[in-house]
This record gives sequence, C-alpha cells and structure tokens, in this order.
Amino acid sequence: MNERKQALIQEMLDMQKKFMAYEHSGQFNAEDYYVGEWKEYRDRYTELAAEVREIASKEANFWK
Repeated sequence: MNERKQALIQEMLDMQKKFMAYEHSGQFNAEDYYVGEWKEYRDRYTELAAEVREIASKEANFWK
C-alpha cells in the first residue's frame, strides 16, 4: 500500500476513535458538529477521504 495513503487512513481511524469517544460521552451536540468546533474535524476528514480516494483511483488506474 502506498505509504502516504496508509498514513492518511491511520489519521482517519484516529479521528474516528476521537469522534466515537465524544459521541459515547453523552455530550454530543449536533449544532457543534455542524457549525461549532467539530466543523474543522469534518472538513479535515473530508479532505483526507478525498486524498485517499485520489491515491486509490490512481493505483487502480481508474482515471485512464
């Protein structure tokens, strides 16, 4: 697996663990998730997912 892709996926997994802990804490607030402090989290996660998708597509020659 591409080293960069592996690092991105690991960051995504770490972010998921952080979010799951927040969600299970009972303090989850949908407003914070969409417009508050978690907006930055969502934006970063989307950025990571897009880069992973791009790398995977190149590996599979999807765009040829």
